[in-house]
Amino acid sequence: MMDEGVQLLDLADHRVGYVDIPGAREKTPLVLLHGGGLDHRMWSPQLRADLGRRTIAPDARGHGASSPAETPHRLADDVAWLLDALGIDRAILAGVSMGGGTAVDVALEHPSRVAALVVSGTGTSEPSFTDPWVLETLEAWKEAEAQGDIDAWIRAFMRFSHGPERTPDDVDRSVWDAVEAMVSDTMSRSLPRDDDGLPALPTPPTPVTGTWERLSGITVPVLALAGALDSIDHRRPGRCLADAVPVGQYTEVADSAHYPNLENPAAFNAAMANMLSHHSL
Repeated sequence: MMDEGVQLLDLADHRVGYVDIPGAREKTPLVLLHGGGLDHRMWSPQLRADLGRRTIAPDARGHGASSPAETPHRLADDVAWLLDALGIDRAILAGVSMGGGTAVDVALEHPSRVAALVVSGTGTSEPSFTDPWVLETLEAWKEAEAQGDIDAWIRAFMRFSHGPERTPDDVDRSVWDAVEAMVSDTMSRSLPRDDDGLPALPTPPTPVTGTWERLSGITVPVLALAGALDSIDHRRPGRCLADAVPVGQYTEVADSAHYPNLENPAAFNAAMANMLSHHSL
């Protein structure tokens, strides 16, 4: 169930659901981009905190209260359209996982709209995976998708919440339940059944290409974060991103895996605030 603070806005070819928290007008607005399969609720700790600036958390197409992903689209363009509709010239973009890749894509495709980047659990929208634990998880995910087994798909997805070094019992129950509720909602809301009764897969986003080769062109400050307990495939790209941009910093968030903003929000928020303060944003 979506919370009561969600607003709806019609953009070029879809409707977006988003939460908009007011803040100091002299501060650059912050846009929070959630991970794949989740929605704006993954940013609840940040939305409840006083981040000192206007803070916007949209649902990506096919997630939350936004329109299903039924036509070709680029997530980076959706963010730029939302900024246009809200009258925001430039924003700080913070994203986890898929949202982090989208944030980098916006900086590459719409550079004038980005004042800074905070990217967690990824490097760009073009990841590569070699860690056996990740490959095993992705294979289980792919098999569940091929069989139309939503429960198995969710079980595979949830493995990223604890990472390769822990079990589900090691994750705070409130965090685990929140992630599981979001992905379950996404699967039930965004995957209508086809004529055979199987889930109809959404239209995937059109990829932005050549991202790694273009990173030197991102001149705004970049903070790359990663959960210290996340897989190496989700930590290494952040370090590579920070090394590839002119102004980059890499930091690991203790006691967290793929969702450090949920597992250790105090450390996540502090790292973000320190970077933005350092660059007078």
